[in-house]
Amino acid sequence: MTDSRPHPRDIAAALGLLSRLPLNAPLLVPSGVWAFPLAGAVLGALAATAAALALSLGLPPSLAALVALATAVVLTGALHEDGLADVADGFWGGWTTERRLEIMKDSRIGTYGVVALVLSLAARWQALALILGAGHGWTALIAAGALSRAAMPAVMTALPHARRDGLSRSVGRPGPRPAWIAAAIAAAIALILLDLRSALAACVLTLLAALGTATLAKRKIGGQTGDTLGATQQVAEIAILTALAI
Repeated sequence: MTDSRPHPRDIAAALGLLSRLPLNAPLLVPSGVWAFPLAGAVLGALAATAAALALSLGLPPSLAALVALATAVVLTGALHEDGLADVADGFWGGWTTERRLEIMKDSRIGTYGVVALVLSLAARWQALALILGAGHGWTALIAAGALSRAAMPAVMTALPHARRDGLSRSVGRPGPRPAWIAAAIAAAIALILLDLRSALAACVLTLLAALGTATLAKRKIGGQTGDTLGATQQVAEIAILTALAI
């Protein structure tokens, strides 16, 4: 019987799955998804470090935000952005579940995917520029990194696999316990780093992003895939950063 208890190796496994960091990471087991928000916090801290260096060199907040965004994309190998683009192409480019899944598996990008990526990058860039201009880059990027990754285990738990292969299927479907642990960790990080109002708003928006993408995925393809998890992360991050920029 597989041990479902949290283990420190799960953190390295989560980073190995969600990033391109040169780690000799073990394979992630389904129960290890509790570590997703910790991996997200690490990635957020690295992006914040890049932004801080850019600001220290005299770059304006808008360009520092671009540096942070580019760093985040490089660190993850555009994993989540790829998922968002595939979901946009598949969900709105196909008329049946089978066709939507086929489109999502295609490596080529379509009009819907391009538009989704442009809007996502523009929204995060603008929000980050405002956040960095207010001097809150560290807390916002770490909290957003943690919370947006905590949305993914929730969707993995709530929905069945939509296809018989793919990244999500290879990880497996976790039970509720790892998803609740991930949510608790992310909420704790937000409460520590942000003021109470901002932390609560970010947590609520994360929940709504997970609920919204899960509902749409259930209706469009009958479950979840790695692409829908990437789209979940992107939608949650956009919502969180936008709220923190206001």
